[in-house]
Amino acid sequence: FSRRCNLNTRSKTLFDAAQQVIPGGVNSPARAFGPVGGDPLFIVKGEGARIVDADGKSYIDFVGSWGPLILGHAHPEIVAAVNAVVAEGTSFGAPTEIEVKMAQLVTEIVPSVEMVRMVNSGTEATMSAIRLARGHTGRDKIVKFEGCWHGHADSFLIQAGSSALTMGAPSSPGVTPGTAADSITVPFNDLEAVEKAVVENRDKIAAVIVEPVAGNMGVIPPAPDFLQGLRDVTAEMGIVLIFDEVITGFRVSPGGAQELYGVTPDLTTLGKIIGGGLPVGAFGGKREIMSDISPLGKMVSQAGTLSGNPLAMTAGYETLKRLQVPGVYDALEAKAQALETGILENLKALGLKYQANRVGSIMTLFFTEAPVTSFEAANACDQDLFARYFREMVNRGIYLAPSQFEAAFVSLAHSDADIDATIKANYEALKACIN
Repeated sequence: FSRRCNLNTRSKTLFDAAQQVIPGGVNSPARAFGPVGGDPLFIVKGEGARIVDADGKSYIDFVGSWGPLILGHAHPEIVAAVNAVVAEGTSFGAPTEIEVKMAQLVTEIVPSVEMVRMVNSGTEATMSAIRLARGHTGRDKIVKFEGCWHGHADSFLIQAGSSALTMGAPSSPGVTPGTAADSITVPFNDLEAVEKAVVENRDKIAAVIVEPVAGNMGVIPPAPDFLQGLRDVTAEMGIVLIFDEVITGFRVSPGGAQELYGVTPDLTTLGKIIGGGLPVGAFGGKREIMSDISPLGKMVSQAGTLSGNPLAMTAGYETLKRLQVPGVYDALEAKAQALETGILENLKALGLKYQANRVGSIMTLFFTEAPVTSFEAANACDQDLFARYFREMVNRGIYLAPSQFEAAFVSLAHSDADIDATIKANYEALKACIN
């Protein structure tokens, strides 16, 4: 990998320049190659399932802009639609028809969403959703889960205390102890810990927020009855249940994880696919709750200059329309299943017992022999071994997220040949790692 990195002269030159004017040389820490070694690749082009770096090298891409590009890079019909909008103007700071069409489509597709407000990022969506839950209930505290990522708003940057129910502590400088005091962190997939937290904080908890399928500590499915258990306890105690479907929305099924598992939350946050690759977010849910947002009801504050801008709404709308075509999700599932099957066969052939978790078109290969059902289990992975595996895969033209704790995203643009090439590279990379 170091030899290949030395050949990436243009990426290295760009990264050297970036570090002088951008903290860490990247505009999001997830793009840094710190966990895997080396310098990040700078990308100049994407088409279908492939990306091309600044030195002209092509890779089969399983990052897909971290999930939004379910149709692949530069889908010609999406590009044409956005180009047509650009010619008419990029943003007006006033309502447009495409916002209404998008909202109508989302409310038709996502089970929990009766009304929806568009924003500009997943963080903005989750931040707004918990503010709305607090305003609606008149309560202050929230319950979140270890390893679930809901963006970088202060309320989410809280680590667990010395036990699951002790007061949390800020996990980032700049987050106040007062904010930490209002956030309770419990283990993912541990319904008993949730029930205990709710009892010990009776009438103080505004919301429970969860990734219904964890995607930011690697892909971890919910345990049987975990989501339904959350629905039952929150309904009983008058707590707003929020599903963070920024990753899973329109990804694991047309209506997201809530449709897949048959559990309907009170509020849902969305992002990624809903913008078709452009900056976007959204939060929506029950009409009763959403009617408390300014300029209605309790006037819970939420605003954004570029919210619902025509470019993002058009890209998202055109993407969602194409995902409603019969058979699309069957085709996506077949691609993802073929990849999973190939990797599992490789592991067996090499005598390895590493764990592969998959839900729909998102999956993670964990470098541990124990089942991964929690943040604690994910942390037990051999991160050094993953780093070597990552480098071996890049050397073979496969671009994965540069972290053990992220998902690989399969797109409709991945061909059978792409999947076969990835399985072959996976076998060779795993073999190299154990030799």
